[in-house]
Amino acid sequence: MSTQGPPRATIADVARLAGVSIKTVSRVANNEANVREGTRTRVLRVIDELNYQPNPSARNLAARRSYLIGLIYDNPSASYLINIQDGALNASRAAGYDLIIHPCVYKDPNLKTELQMMISQSKIDGLILTPPLSDMDSVVELLLELGMPFVRIAPADRSDLGRAIYTNDEQACAEMTVYLNSLGHTDIAFVIGHPDHGAVGQRFDGYKAGLNECGLPLRKEWVAQGYNSFESGIECAQQLLDLDNPPSAIFASNDDMAAGVMKVAHERNLSIPGDLSVAGFDDIPLASYLWPALTTIRQPIQSMASAATDLLLTKFDARRTDDFEHIVKSKLIIRDSTGPA
Repeated sequence: MSTQGPPRATIADVARLAGVSIKTVSRVANNEANVREGTRTRVLRVIDELNYQPNPSARNLAARRSYLIGLIYDNPSASYLINIQDGALNASRAAGYDLIIHPCVYKDPNLKTELQMMISQSKIDGLILTPPLSDMDSVVELLLELGMPFVRIAPADRSDLGRAIYTNDEQACAEMTVYLNSLGHTDIAFVIGHPDHGAVGQRFDGYKAGLNECGLPLRKEWVAQGYNSFESGIECAQQLLDLDNPPSAIFASNDDMAAGVMKVAHERNLSIPGDLSVAGFDDIPLASYLWPALTTIRQPIQSMASAATDLLLTKFDARRTDDFEHIVKSKLIIRDSTGPA
């Protein structure tokens, strides 16, 4: 006969029964300000009813300082990781902190256990989440449960400015679409990025907004689903260029997929940009080395990582204040892969 009692109530249980967000429960449990009294009373009542006990690790965090910051990632792009690492490393070192970099697999069913062990063993003061981890509610819930300060880079959810740094993906992609139209292109196709990367979905929204601004229709056959990889860019290019009425311009959600598009164009003896204009997003080092050099959108990855580190430091360093811009703007980089229709 089992003597194990009922499972311990979690922060998610409290949030669900109180009808509030996990963030609000965390604020109430930690006696933070900016919570309405009626909400605070309701949450405290549910906490009492469920006998909710915050994870003991949360209470230990405030009692010590390791001067270590953690950066977790699962991103196949080496250039993305290097820029993220450099930005976070420069900012952390400037503040007298060291950086621990921890790779993980975001689809691993044991991810939460792995992160909890990493936090416990490393004794880090705070954590930076990169996409797609920054979009995982289960990871955010765990960190709130542990009382671990964290900041997310480029999450799709833009409601929690106090814990996130973004770029203007949608606006930049609208500008690129309008730029392609200004060259005379009316048949502009788009390669969507990986569906698990929330911010990449905003790039598709920008493409649609750009079409609307130019008075162009959204045609489903000119939209292909990619997965942020060079190989998926090849597959999407083949799909789009095999159409009876192929596009005159292809705008890909990242540079790796744009490179795949260019490979297919070269194999089919299509002139770039004479027969086909190609644009990407990110401005990875490869973009300027491709032939012809790739028109793209420069995502300020290093600056975003630096800003995320600075924002994280405000969570456990009272001498620092959050008085900087949370949106680091991207910009168009015009090169030789785009030209008149």
